Amino acid sequence: MSVTITPPRERECELCGRTERWDDDRDGWQIADEPGEVYCIHEWDINGSFTPIEASESS
Repeated sequence: MSVTITPPRERECELCGRTERWDDDRDGWQIADEPGEVYCIHEWDINGSFTPIEASESS
């Protein structure tokens, strides 16, 4: 069995609405639109409902 880990490509702060997208060229998160609240301690929407692991049976 092999395992594939798929990290999130987008995230949004549940407190201030800031959205970010993963940038492969910069190897980091980049602000997508507005920067959101400057003093926010961001609570990202990546939680227990996001499943980064996908198991598949190999022959």
